[in-house]
Amino acid sequence: MGRGRIGLRDGAVAVAVGAFLLVVELFGQHPATDAAPVGYALLIAGALSLVASRRAPVTVLAVTGLCALGHLAVGLDVPAVAYLVAVYATVRAGHRVVAVAGSVIMLVAVPFAMLASPHHVSLGEALVPARDVLPLAWLVAAGAAGEALRQAERRAEEAERTREETARRRADEERLHISRELHDSLTHQISVVKVQAEVAVHLARKRGEQVPEPLLAIREAGREAARELRATLETLRDDEADRRNPPHGLDDVPDLVERARTSGLDATLTIEGDRHEVPVTVHRTAYRIVQESLTNITRHAAATRTTVVIGYRHDAVVVRVDDDGRATPDTAPEPGVGLLGMRERVTALGGHLSAEPRCEGGFTVRAELPTGHAS
Repeated sequence: MGRGRIGLRDGAVAVAVGAFLLVVELFGQHPATDAAPVGYALLIAGALSLVASRRAPVTVLAVTGLCALGHLAVGLDVPAVAYLVAVYATVRAGHRVVAVAGSVIMLVAVPFAMLASPHHVSLGEALVPARDVLPLAWLVAAGAAGEALRQAERRAEEAERTREETARRRADEERLHISRELHDSLTHQISVVKVQAEVAVHLARKRGEQVPEPLLAIREAGREAARELRATLETLRDDEADRRNPPHGLDDVPDLVERARTSGLDATLTIEGDRHEVPVTVHRTAYRIVQESLTNITRHAAATRTTVVIGYRHDAVVVRVDDDGRATPDTAPEPGVGLLGMRERVTALGGHLSAEPRCEGGFTVRAELPTGHAS
């Protein structure tokens, strides 16, 4: 959008300069010559070249200068406004030396261009109107305006860069603060649960007793919670942590379903469609949706059976988790933290999440996660 505005603005400047020069020439007191059409063509060409003043300022400076000398040589001694605009654009782009050198060349060349005109003036007679065609004061003003705007843009860019660095530093400090809080508040408790479960399993096996399935599930959950907390803390402390310890994704969904079975739930997993590469954020979000859904089913749904379906489409991954719990269409779901978290993750990817009771009883969670592969 910005480029479109710049092109439109440059085009408007070029047309305005060309119209101004034509009006000055047509209503001025200038004797007609046979070469006047060539002069008009050069005048218009110099003005229209200003369209490219931002993309190729040095080239435009040369073109406008040659066109100005050309229309002066054929008898159109109008002000070299297009060249002044080109000087401004060249200095603004940072080519100050080129602008100064070009201006010196133009100041020297203008009287000689007028000597070549069909009016047959002498060098002394050409010097006076030459000062009207390209005044030194206007050249200085154009260059000063370009330099002032260049400095202002540079200061604005520096201010923006400083704001970004400040925001990044504050974000890093906040991440470190959060990681310390998580470490202090959760690591100890999770470690205690994990150690106690490990000890209980060890003692049961040592006594030759059968280890209860819930105890094994607690031990596995403790190990998994410790691993995920450690990975989360590393991510908060270091942007490169995800590369060293990739987060859970679609490949780990079978493990989630298997753990759900150990808790006594009849859980099944179905993969539909041809699997293809998807972004890491989609991998992570799909895993979290299944994880949160199965956790909610185990804790709240009083369900005996659940089905997890992962569907691969060309432009999206569809995740669906159904259960046969006690939810009915007449009961509105409570918007808990887990459901809100799932919705935020899906919305951040530009996807859609629905979570509602099923007509036949139970609850369904369906998420559509765009993968960016749409043609």
